[in-house]
Amino acid sequence: MTQHFPTRQLRFFLTAPTPCPYLPGREERKVFAHLPLSDGPTVNDSLTQVGFRRSQNIAYRPACETCRACQSARAPAGEYVLSRSERKVLNRNEDLERHLVEAEATLEQFELLRRYLLARHADGGMAEMTWPDYVAMVEDTAVRTHLIEYRRKSLDRGPGDLVACVLVDVLADGLSLVYSFYEPDETRRSLGSFIILDHIVQAQEGGLPYVYLGYWVPGSEKMAYKARFSPLEILKPGGWSLMSARERGARPPALRGDARDACDLPLSDAEPADIEELG
Repeated sequence: MTQHFPTRQLRFFLTAPTPCPYLPGREERKVFAHLPLSDGPTVNDSLTQVGFRRSQNIAYRPACETCRACQSARAPAGEYVLSRSERKVLNRNEDLERHLVEAEATLEQFELLRRYLLARHADGGMAEMTWPDYVAMVEDTAVRTHLIEYRRKSLDRGPGDLVACVLVDVLADGLSLVYSFYEPDETRRSLGSFIILDHIVQAQEGGLPYVYLGYWVPGSEKMAYKARFSPLEILKPGGWSLMSARERGARPPALRGDARDACDLPLSDAEPADIEELG
């Protein structure tokens, strides 16, 4: 499985099976490649368009042998018309200021991430993330990326309180939301939805066609929220197509004999014994 790009060949590897974080009783495997430092942005653009996600300097996508539930999802910003409820979400967060900052980790961001993980994902794979892990997640990359901080408006000249943060890749055809986290007690704000809607607005203002949202997994409570955004495109074997009303209410597909598609969790540190190269 060697895919050709303008400047070099990529070597792809396959991880060993591990428990699926989204559908109980299933296993996942991931195919991944290291992004080249020389032309990382170009390669990241191309791989994102065919269903890969980025984690540091690695691009990955699930390659599960018996399941293809995970599907890449993106919002077509140019065609997106905010609903009444979505406008209300934006209005509820009008007191927040958006700050674009360089992809440099801060302790303030990390403390917010820890609160978010402990409240929302205490049993998840990222719950034990350390400060060096966070620094690597934000800074260890050669692609076009930045952080968006959402802060309360300050009453003095200093920065307001940090309420939400998201790591974003800038692609040739849009914005890719790599990872977002926010104040877990601010439930009324619907911050997860707000971050997505605000990036749709940013893409519209910048003339970018898409906002990439990672993977949508039918039947997974963790991923169900993505189907609320409409229009939404999902990546199928024949290419990107609009999600239908029937697909929005879909259950996870039955296990298959040899289905391969795309999961939405940063690639864990795989030991050499847990991976194999695809020839």
